[in-house]
Amino acid sequence: MDPLSPEEIERYKRHILLPEIGGVGQQRLKAAKVLVIGAGGLGAPVLYYLAAAGVGTLGIIDDDIVSLSNLQRQVIHDTGTIGQHKTESARRSIARLNPHVRTIHFEERFSLVWAHDHLKSFDLVIDGSDNFDSRYAAADAAETAKVPLVTGAVGRFDGSVTVLKPYETGSEGMLLPGYRDLFPTPPPQGVVPSCAETGIIGALTGVIGTIMAMEAIKLITQTGEPLIGRLLLYDALASCFDTVRYKRRQENA
Repeated sequence: MDPLSPEEIERYKRHILLPEIGGVGQQRLKAAKVLVIGAGGLGAPVLYYLAAAGVGTLGIIDDDIVSLSNLQRQVIHDTGTIGQHKTESARRSIARLNPHVRTIHFEERFSLVWAHDHLKSFDLVIDGSDNFDSRYAAADAAETAKVPLVTGAVGRFDGSVTVLKPYETGSEGMLLPGYRDLFPTPPPQGVVPSCAETGIIGALTGVIGTIMAMEAIKLITQTGEPLIGRLLLYDALASCFDTVRYKRRQENA
């Protein structure tokens, strides 16, 4: 692993002081290559906190442009970037925050075809997309490529996060669960309305996105217990968290 420069040691001093992270953990963050799907409500805090944490390479894939209605929750963008591609707007924000972070951006929608060509270049995938096609494609592609996946979702006032490594075996000798063990099939088209139709509280995406970033940091630094086989649920109106445990379905074992 590449050594940390004196400037990096000063920048990440609060990480390095933690015995669970230390200099080795910070070097792991520097060496990591993380793909973030979506530079929107969830992608914004994920990208900001991973950049601040010193993740060496951040890939960003999104085919959308910044609009005024995004700014209520997509805090990596600002009024001056309206009309720009979200990937470019996010890249510039990250560069201002931490010049040590390299960004690679793709102005297109995530798909299995794209994943086949590019996913092998990354150590970890974080799915902050807002549609079921991308979520299932991300889960299937990450499982095939044997890359860990942190995936999250938000509704009007609630959200969820889990971590997937379905290509590994757990302590019981069985393969760990995948996304389709939790959600076997996508809901029918139009059954789950989008936030453009129902609304969403902006700060909620910050809560869920920050948890996703924390799970990514844990995976990279090999610290703590990631949310593997556990779905973390957050109810913003009741200010409560719940955890649902899930396992691999028998037919997928």
